Amino acid sequence: MAAERGGCCLEAVPLPPEVRESLAELELELSEGDITQKGYEKKRAKLLARYIPLIQGVDPSLQAENRIPGSSQATAAVSKQQKSRSTNSRDERFRSDVHTEAVQAALAKYKERKMPMPSKRRSVLVHSSVETYTPPDTSSASEDEGSLRRQGRITSTPFQSHSSVEPWLNRVIQGSSTSSSASSTSSHPGGKPAAASSAAAAAATVLADLMAHAQLDNHSAPPDVTTGLVEHLHHERPQVASVRGIPRGYNSSILETADGVPVNSRVSSKIQQLLNTLKRPKRPPLKEFFVDDFEELLEVQQPDPNQPKPEGGQMTVLKGEPLGVVTNWPPSLLAALQRWGTTQPKTPCLTALDTTGKAIYTLTYGKLWSRSLKLAYTLLNKLTSKNEPLLKPGHRVALVFPNSDPVMFMVAFYGCLLADLVPVPIEVPLTRKDAGSQQIGFLLGSCGVTLALTTDVCQKGLPKAQTGEVVTFKGWPRLVWFVMDGKHLAKPAKDWHPQVRDASADIAYIEYKTSKEGSAMGITISHASMLAHCHALTQSCGYSEAETLTNVLDFKREAGLWHGVLTSVMNRMHVVSIPYALMKVNPLSWIQKVCSYKARVAVVKSRDMHWSLLAQRDQRDVNLSSLRMLIVADGANPWSISSCDAFLNVFQSRGLRPEVICPCASSSEALTVAIRRPPDLGGPPPGKAVLSMNCLSYSVIRVDTEEKLSVLTVQDVGQVMPGANVCVVKVDGTPYLCKTDEVGEICVNSGATGTAYYGLLGITKNVFETIPVTAAGVPVSDQPFTRTGLLGFIGPDSLVFVVGKLDGLMVVNIRKHNADDVVATALAVEPMKFVYRGRQLTAFTKWVCIVLLWFLPTPCQRLHSEEFIFQKQNSAF
Repeated sequence: MAAERGGCCLEAVPLPPEVRESLAELELELSEGDITQKGYEKKRAKLLARYIPLIQGVDPSLQAENRIPGSSQATAAVSKQQKSRSTNSRDERFRSDVHTEAVQAALAKYKERKMPMPSKRRSVLVHSSVETYTPPDTSSASEDEGSLRRQGRITSTPFQSHSSVEPWLNRVIQGSSTSSSASSTSSHPGGKPAAASSAAAAAATVLADLMAHAQLDNHSAPPDVTTGLVEHLHHERPQVASVRGIPRGYNSSILETADGVPVNSRVSSKIQQLLNTLKRPKRPPLKEFFVDDFEELLEVQQPDPNQPKPEGGQMTVLKGEPLGVVTNWPPSLLAALQRWGTTQPKTPCLTALDTTGKAIYTLTYGKLWSRSLKLAYTLLNKLTSKNEPLLKPGHRVALVFPNSDPVMFMVAFYGCLLADLVPVPIEVPLTRKDAGSQQIGFLLGSCGVTLALTTDVCQKGLPKAQTGEVVTFKGWPRLVWFVMDGKHLAKPAKDWHPQVRDASADIAYIEYKTSKEGSAMGITISHASMLAHCHALTQSCGYSEAETLTNVLDFKREAGLWHGVLTSVMNRMHVVSIPYALMKVNPLSWIQKVCSYKARVAVVKSRDMHWSLLAQRDQRDVNLSSLRMLIVADGANPWSISSCDAFLNVFQSRGLRPEVICPCASSSEALTVAIRRPPDLGGPPPGKAVLSMNCLSYSVIRVDTEEKLSVLTVQDVGQVMPGANVCVVKVDGTPYLCKTDEVGEICVNSGATGTAYYGLLGITKNVFETIPVTAAGVPVSDQPFTRTGLLGFIGPDSLVFVVGKLDGLMVVNIRKHNADDVVATALAVEPMKFVYRGRQLTAFTKWVCIVLLWFLPTPCQRLHSEEFIFQKQNSAF
């Protein structure tokens, strides 16, 4: 029957029992890893050389000598097996329980390790898998021996039909699963199961090698290692490789790599794994970008049950004093300029100084009014583009002026207001690719600015193209640069008069602000807000006509603009502007001008007070008795208290009164939030708070003693502005009102605040349209509040305390720290080499603080820190 299925006559080759036992031992040694594959092949070929005629290099005489006895033994074996089949009894000679258990243990071991199994070279006719193999039973054994009796004809008669041999060979190697399952229930006496089973497996493998050797000439296509579906492989001589731990009867034509990718048996698992890796895309699929890797997510920090918690009651909205009614108060800022320019033309308005401290020009109110009229007329009537006016009412205009030219800036600012244009003061760009100027350029582009006003000196210092024109800075829109010197301004026609209207909700000017991410945003200030702010400052500071004010701040923005350009014109005050370049050369220059001009008010920063301390030894005749208010614009910063106290200790003997020092708090969005007032203006005594920094990190207010090192001493910034309502809300989430002993963000409801971020509706709603609510969710007012970005609380006597800024907030493990605290700690060591407020710093800590200062979140903080620390060689650091 086997001959009929195979389609050819093969003579059986008998194998003596001792040879079969030797082959079985070799199989077991190979499966257990005792010998190598090469050694196994060598010993196996040596054992079968005398019995298999197809092995090359065998003496034919040896084959002839052993053919007849082998044939008789094979015939006896066939008759015995047929008899066993007829009696329905199983032959246990070819079963090896020991070998099977060893194989199963090896397979289980490899599966537990989940490692790629070594590949096995296979014949082209073998297609079974390792998982589907079962040990041969009696039926497969009979077919195996029948085929062995007929293999003597292979050398003389080549295969005529591949299709007729393949099914037979598959059955020889694979066996019958049904008969294998049945063989486990029967036995045959007197047999040798281990040797017989191994010999049958060896015979099946030999037949597979014979078939592969017979078809070497017909299938020699090169293998494709990139796929696991190779059907015809080529090798120089027939080899039967074995997988470690797997019997030879097992077929390992298809294996798996470590990641479960099927590979071909002719390719090692490592090579196939490398190829699979190379074939993968370098970037993961798009959907994998949105899959959270939960193993890499940080654990959610659980709150400390012993952390301090606020215990006070819910705060209420703090209302400032009402705005007083002033008789004959101008209806707008332009109306005040018109009044003073026509009725008091020779009254000094602004005095500019050079870098040596000399007054180079004094602008009167008459000159300010006349020059502003000329500029407004020229902008509206003399600048054209394609026979059309270049500017129309409501357009935005950039003001590009250096810090040393306040006169031309003031003329340009009021000239734009008279022309109903919106001025946008910006800094002078230093280079073409300056990072800060790129953000300013983005602001100008979003505002639709097409014209820039400047001076002849400033334009000559700007980078030029080959054509001689000002280059287009990176990120900037294309601008028309207009030099507004006297020769470029036209005299207004007799029938032309500017429209001086009352204060309205229209945009008056746009003040830029730099966020902690470095982006520039424009804050719109309406005419009504500008007028209300001037009114509130006049009432809180007690400004009167003809007073002299010394301004050390930048006159283009914030407190320098509010006091030195706007409120001063409203009250017909005289402003002495101290340029920044002069402060670098002579830090005591502002004190000298206070003495020479008998100034009543000075607007400074804590850095200016610090610098004056360094140079005060060189100045003997200093008298500050004329000052009634020394406004510290950055009084909200925690480090300002050290400068204020040190300045008072030094200059109190030179006429400076303690109540004169008036720190204030402000922001670009809410303008002036609070300011300390002298007792003659109804202000309460100044207050100081020594707070635990550990509790502050949990936004809780706890008073501590100055003897401890972990405390923060802050000073009050006075009372809220007249006509304003102030509350403190939680920083995150819904703006719930804070408790009385809790730190939160200060919010202001007033007519003297900014109105919006220009062109940014989403952020505008979050900042300028906040509705604080109580713990029950009830709104505290039907009017929106403006977030100031200041972190603080309301103390005794309705005094406002600020402990940091939202831009400098750092959250570490739930605890909140502020960059201003780092600066305050670093600057606690005064240049006179004494320790202030108990904050003792080692040399290493000082340099750590300096490094941290460089990484402060906002450029303004970095600028102030650098100026504060590194400007003077004899500083503490």
